[in-house]
Amino acid sequence: MAVRMTEDEWRGFISEGTRTGKLSTVRADGRPHVAPVWFVLDGGDLLFNTGEDTVKGRNLARDGRVSLCVDDERPPFAFVVLDGRAELSRDMDEMLHWATRIGARYMGEDAGAEFGARNAVPGELLVRVRIGKVVALSGIAD
Repeated sequence: MAVRMTEDEWRGFISEGTRTGKLSTVRADGRPHVAPVWFVLDGGDLLFNTGEDTVKGRNLARDGRVSLCVDDERPPFAFVVLDGRAELSRDMDEMLHWATRIGARYMGEDAGAEFGARNAVPGELLVRVRIGKVVALSGIAD
């Protein structure tokens, strides 16, 4: 039987290891667009980088509504879905800081600075999602 996660549990779950998020944005014609993203948490916000000319970058510039799903595909299965609003930043210092932290999470501490430098450049965006609604369940197959 599925069990609702507490806030501490879902925050720990989505921050564990190198789990990616599946980000859903809204296309101009209303259709959803889903893409994987690397991310980190900052208090009540979720942060990631993307190119401003990517589908998700263009979608977010036009409509900041997002949903992000992080799941565990192994029995007994679990997932967290976050809904929120994205704010875009082109501030290079801020982007370098967060891109480095994201890189360190997914590529290891030694590669964090390299990842940050690669992604904190003109044409990239730092996306800060103000988390609104959270649905978090574990033990789905129990």
